[in-house]
Amino acid sequence: MMLHGSSDLYGASKIFLLTAEILSNNGVAVLVILSEDGPLADELKKLGIRVELVRLGVIRRKYFNISGLFNRLKVTFEAYRKLGALAEEEKTTHIYSNTAAVWVGALLSRMKGYTHIWHLHEIIEQPKFFAVWMGKLVEYNSHKVIVVSEAVKKNWAKHVSANKLHLVYNGIDYNPYLCKSVDLRKELNIPNEAMIIGMIGRVNSWKGQEYFLEISEELNKKFLNLYFLLVGDAFPGDEHLFEGLEQRILENKFSDKIINLGFRKDISHVLATMDIFILPSILPDPFPTVILEAMASKKPVVATAQGGALEMIEHGETGYHIPLNEAPEAASIIGDLINNKGQINKVGEEARKSVIENFSLPKYGQKILNIFS
Repeated sequence: MMLHGSSDLYGASKIFLLTAEILSNNGVAVLVILSEDGPLADELKKLGIRVELVRLGVIRRKYFNISGLFNRLKVTFEAYRKLGALAEEEKTTHIYSNTAAVWVGALLSRMKGYTHIWHLHEIIEQPKFFAVWMGKLVEYNSHKVIVVSEAVKKNWAKHVSANKLHLVYNGIDYNPYLCKSVDLRKELNIPNEAMIIGMIGRVNSWKGQEYFLEISEELNKKFLNLYFLLVGDAFPGDEHLFEGLEQRILENKFSDKIINLGFRKDISHVLATMDIFILPSILPDPFPTVILEAMASKKPVVATAQGGALEMIEHGETGYHIPLNEAPEAASIIGDLINNKGQINKVGEEARKSVIENFSLPKYGQKILNIFS
């Protein structure tokens, strides 16, 4: 039984889809439980994988209040009851929980004696009491814990036994990014000679959209022919964050050079359209899958120097690290790249070579099968 709290197709959901496909293709009977319908559910069904919808009591920051916690307790209890009946009916042996936001699988496994595998994509440092509590929850309710980077492993190793932690770098199918993709400049009404700098990510408080806008403003002061592309929407219930981003773009001095596309399925085409990719997360990003996609698309990736990006990118060779919340310095690093198109192409080529060699889907698949064996 595989549990995941959303049905989008962002990073953690893409890895969930691949994991389910790998297990299913290797003879494992897979039952997927999602909190909601959506693109992920559609893709799973195309693979012939059974999907059931059960509200899982997913934990998000917006529930960190009295009424929110009572709501989560109620929903989690109902999910526990439904999953317990399903697990018994399907003769479940293993429960796999994807992300630290899904707790009910851990509780059910503890009470009913199922083997529980928790796949953690998060670095949780604050608030400290919550980080400690989550660490104890994972330690006492998991048999194996998959962590997606050394940065994530270091974070959870403060609370979880070393023998439970298994480092498995994400790997994805790179074929959509290796093939010739459609350039969207005509659709977006961007001149062919313009340079496009973009980012892709959920709109939230830490992914760095505001920092991206600050960097864009610094660069637009120095260069005339730049366009900036934002891709991504907000979690359901957080639509106000997307609306706030739209408002901040309108208030930007160079708003005519900034395009906010919201959610897009055609990520390979979006990346093919960009010249430089930025991921300016303001908190440590555990192991952003979108960096793998950008590297496979032969784009130089510029990311804040923290979290998984430090393991994915070699500064000056396969991408660049920029400081946190220092837009002028970040713009200076990116400006040097803009002035050297030969370097853009060279770094992009090296990025593709690196991602295929170090973060391949076969490597990921084999490690996942070893953990479930």
